[in-house]
Amino acid sequence: MTISTTAWKAIEGAYDLQVHVAPDVIERRTDDIDLARDFLDRGLAGFVLKSHYVPTAERAQVVRRAVPGIEAYGALTLNHAVGGINPVAVEIAGRSGCRIVWMPTVDAANETAGRPGASSAKLPFWASIQRELSTKGIAPPPITVLDAEDRVLPGVMQCLELIAEHDMILATGHLGRVEIAAVVEACRDVGLSRVVVTHAEFPSQNLTPEEQTALASRGAVIEHCFTTMFTNKASWETCFENVRAAGPNRCLLSSDLGQTINPPVAEGLASFAERLLDAGFTAAEVRMMAVDNPRRLVERS
Repeated sequence: MTISTTAWKAIEGAYDLQVHVAPDVIERRTDDIDLARDFLDRGLAGFVLKSHYVPTAERAQVVRRAVPGIEAYGALTLNHAVGGINPVAVEIAGRSGCRIVWMPTVDAANETAGRPGASSAKLPFWASIQRELSTKGIAPPPITVLDAEDRVLPGVMQCLELIAEHDMILATGHLGRVEIAAVVEACRDVGLSRVVVTHAEFPSQNLTPEEQTALASRGAVIEHCFTTMFTNKASWETCFENVRAAGPNRCLLSSDLGQTINPPVAEGLASFAERLLDAGFTAAEVRMMAVDNPRRLVERS
């Protein structure tokens, strides 16, 4: 699709809080340094390096040194590769300068795409790794964050407290709707104010407009990812309806890009902006979701 000057201008200074680039255990279309250079050329401010398997704080430090003018941030995802719900990993992430801690993604009990027997339609790239681990007999049980009475587990609460202590962002990962609601409420209980509901339209979340609005009313920011709609896992109109329901002031745009067969990251973010403008959102609303809200989350005073 043709991307207008208006769309590029609307995302000038944007932060993409979810990119998947090399080095990674999955082949990617670009790496950290080239992405930083492209962002700099496009007038974008920075990004958060997401890996389902390894912490990325050290990578981010190298990017900032190699490409002055770009803000690259590290992150941690609480999958089995880092010990699952692991307070030690969260503490070290905080000391390392990580900005985001994701709840389990590929290993979440709610996420079935990587398990043997799951439908092969539109599988994410990481599903093959999950299946290979299972074949090797090294796939521990899926991770849940709730007990039998749907209460947040003590270990999860400890992780939330540490995320708050280090002023990081908690993102809900691939948890299910009941888990997401419980975790968002628990964040309020521990004073954790930086909370993101991860790719709300993705099939394993698929949150309704009412659910997204309720989560936003409790202080969470709702993330909408370009790849979910671009790969036909959800419709564009569904995304627009959800954004209108929660309000642009409680939403953010991420690309979730870096896959070899998908568009370049910056181009995807601009295409997202173009789609929103075509749907009737104003340039100021797009800027709020691509620039202002992500900046408020990642930047520290």
